[in-house]
Amino acid sequence: MGSTTDKIKGNANEAIGKAKQGIGEATGSDRLKGEGVVQEVKGKGQQAMGDAKDAAKEAIDRAAAAARRAAE
Repeated sequence: MGSTTDKIKGNANEAIGKAKQGIGEATGSDRLKGEGVVQEVKGKGQQAMGDAKDAAKEAIDRAAAAARRAAE
């Protein structure tokens, strides 16, 4: 997956997780609240993965540009 896809899926999972927690709170369902927490954490992890991919790509691009300049 690309970094943008990771971030989009992460945002979606985080939002769904928060919604599940709210519904679980409103209905008194500990199971649903727990599922919501897990899904929210999963979403945050996906977003972090997208950020890490962006950072790695930027570092590679900078290194490649520096190598091209050095070769000139």
